[in-house]
Amino acid sequence: MAQGQVLAFEEYVRTRQDALLRSARRLVPDPFDAQDLLQTALVRTYRRWEGIADKSLADAYLRRVMINTRTEWWRAKKLDEVPTDEVPEAPVDDPTEQYADRALLVDVLNVLTPRQRRVVVLRHWEQMSTEETAAALGMTVGTVKSALHRALARLRRELEARALEAGALEREERERCAA
Repeated sequence: MAQGQVLAFEEYVRTRQDALLRSARRLVPDPFDAQDLLQTALVRTYRRWEGIADKSLADAYLRRVMINTRTEWWRAKKLDEVPTDEVPEAPVDDPTEQYADRALLVDVLNVLTPRQRRVVVLRHWEQMSTEETAAALGMTVGTVKSALHRALARLRRELEARALEAGALEREERERCAA
């Protein structure tokens, strides 16, 4: 690889490593595994860096490499099964609350306009800077800031309204049970 390409890759990694690590953390639960996943993906991407014609798509390329790598690891994982006469009791985590929170988040995001939703997702989910968000959406920085401000205000109002509604329903249920 040419020296200029090596420097371009190093600069890319330096500027995007935090966002890429966050993406890796979403793919694997263990932070050390996430670091390993990112490093493996970076090595694989480095080998193909010259072939990526549009460097603005490098994040998407790297995320795809991380997903494929995680899938390879999952398939290669050896199952440690030990035959026994009795099945051991294993604690089971209840993910119900996590799914409820995620469902609420998705539902609440639907009250936003598509532009506001894109701004919120890029700024707070992908944790892009205001400038990166503006560049990704083809907007000015001021437009991103105002759209984000309005969107967050709308989300707060919606969540407050839903909390009040849930409280009223809970009071009605208690009164009905007490009667």
